[in-house]
Amino acid sequence: MPTDSGDSVVTLDQVPRWSDSEFRSYENEDSAFQNPYFPDPLTSASEGENSGNGMVSRFPLDHDINSKIYLWRGNPWNLEVDAVVNSTNENLDEAHSSPGLHAAAGPGLAEECATLGGCRTGMAKVTSAYDLPARRVIHTVGPKYAVKYHTAAENALSHCYRSCLELLIDNGLQSIATGCIYTEAKNYPREPAAHVAIRTVRRFLEKQKDKIYAVVFCTTTASDTEIYKRLLPLYFPRDKLEEEVAISKLPADVGDENGETVIDERKIRIKPLPNLKKSVPRSPQASSDLPASDVRLARRDSSYLDSYLDPAFMSLIKDPDQRRREQWEKAAQARNSWNFAKIFGYGDLGGPPLSAAEEYSLHSRYLAKANSLNLSDIAEMKIVYRGGVDSEGRPVMVVVGAHFLLRCLDLERFVLYVVKEFEPLIQKPYTIVYFHSAASLQMQPDLGWMKRLEQILGRKHQRNLHAIYVLHPTFGLKAAIFAMQLVVDDMVWKKVVYVDRLLQLFRYVPREQLTIPDFVFQHDLEVNGGKGVIVDPRTKYVYQRP
Repeated sequence: MPTDSGDSVVTLDQVPRWSDSEFRSYENEDSAFQNPYFPDPLTSASEGENSGNGMVSRFPLDHDINSKIYLWRGNPWNLEVDAVVNSTNENLDEAHSSPGLHAAAGPGLAEECATLGGCRTGMAKVTSAYDLPARRVIHTVGPKYAVKYHTAAENALSHCYRSCLELLIDNGLQSIATGCIYTEAKNYPREPAAHVAIRTVRRFLEKQKDKIYAVVFCTTTASDTEIYKRLLPLYFPRDKLEEEVAISKLPADVGDENGETVIDERKIRIKPLPNLKKSVPRSPQASSDLPASDVRLARRDSSYLDSYLDPAFMSLIKDPDQRRREQWEKAAQARNSWNFAKIFGYGDLGGPPLSAAEEYSLHSRYLAKANSLNLSDIAEMKIVYRGGVDSEGRPVMVVVGAHFLLRCLDLERFVLYVVKEFEPLIQKPYTIVYFHSAASLQMQPDLGWMKRLEQILGRKHQRNLHAIYVLHPTFGLKAAIFAMQLVVDDMVWKKVVYVDRLLQLFRYVPREQLTIPDFVFQHDLEVNGGKGVIVDPRTKYVYQRP
């Protein structure tokens, strides 16, 4: 293959077509470029003797398409083609573009890129080529790669190549040269990226081959060249032998008709209409005899569709204005009626329940506000702080009831602090340890405030909370928790586990995982009289009495 001379212009006539390049023996492949993480599909020994008999090729032999494919070692902007592809970032700036492109094109390219307003990942934009032998430059933004989001990165990269080819046709152009649309900074593995590139181009040419004359894959390193030489026969077989070998060597997932990865769980499933009832066929003559205005009215009358609709589904699409009005009516009714919770000192438990969307919105607003404020004054009070992990490895949040000084505490700022501290924990199963030691002497918030706090924390907190271990509970606290089970949140407060002694608590949460205030040890000695435990007053470690 011709090498990149740096200052010479290479025409397509000087670049060999893929269909004209020399065939290689698959049995004697050079293993110098094999990747242990992405093995060579043509040298894999697992199915070497299987010729794929009885299976249909997913990329059948097509000489017309093969004649449009070129593989060239060198930078694409040295080629005399209609368009070259520039792999860049969202800002289309020179520093993150393909190395050497802007230097070869001249300053005009950067000036025009600055007027485009950027480009989103997976999309493409076109500019003039200026000093390049090509007519246009197509700029595209490749995705960042992470194993966790492998499918999303694959589809975004596939969309890069497809967007470039679509722009090529939209601008009346027929030949394009593209390098590898990924950079080392974005960590996309080379071989999987080559699979995506080649299969996307193949699928596009199957639909638009009459509008495209040439697609040149350009490589700048020996490893990329070897990867493309090994993978091109899978998607562009040049004879029946390559087609048969490709049947057994192609990856299991080669995408859909566009080359994108398909996830079955995300497919839209279309089922027959529920509650389908037999209805008497309507006479076409009846509607044809109606005036035009009556026909319009008849079409607007959709009451006959009620028999086809599932009532459970219809309940999910209630008019939001009607739903909001019902909530207001319930709230007004709660304010005007006897509020027995207030009479008994439990606070305001009225008001309509919040939907999942409303709870999410409420939580998001509080979290955004909490992240914008300095809440160090609340943190210094040590009412809520993070512990270690429980005996099963779940993170622990510690709450000290005696530090909750209601008279000198701004409850709104405290709620913001709670939302901020709980946010990292509630994403997965976690545990709460509540020290009620000596807390009965302090004023506690009412149940109405607790209900509001539960709504702000949201349903993820309810679902992921494993248990609330309450140390040194009193009769009043047990009564309050029973009331909260009835009127506040049955799901959360049924997870309460009462613990009478520190030693019992350490069965659930190891001692070394907790920072325990001194007065808790003292209270434990006063309440239990040292039964079953000995407390070291210096280290605060608890040992079982022999």
